[in-house]
Amino acid sequence: MYPKELKYTETHEWISVDGDTATVGITMYAKDQLEEVTLVEFPDEETIEVEQNEETGIVLESHKNVSDINSPASGTIIAFNKELEDNPDVLNANPYQEGWLYKMTLSDPDELEDLLDAEAYEQHVKEEMED
Repeated sequence: MYPKELKYTETHEWISVDGDTATVGITMYAKDQLEEVTLVEFPDEETIEVEQNEETGIVLESHKNVSDINSPASGTIIAFNKELEDNPDVLNANPYQEGWLYKMTLSDPDELEDLLDAEAYEQHVKEEMED
């Protein structure tokens, strides 16, 4: 159900690592909870230092609510998917591919061991839905 090559947070972000660079987005479950994302707001800064599990300054809005995005790992955000500002439907259509939110360099790759694999994330979602 969830891409096996990704790692996940309990706050519904995913991360994909390629060398020293990681790509981050939200899961389909998170997108479904928001229903339809209508606005994606990125910080004005070009690069941002972030800590694992802390807010990134990225905000997603929908008709249902507003959601702050946390970082699954510590490092430096080096690029935002600015296409989403003009076209949030890209995120709604596919949050795992073209709907990614940002790219970052990792300062502590060992933090990835703290994240959930696809099976553990799926179990987390099931438990959350039962609550």
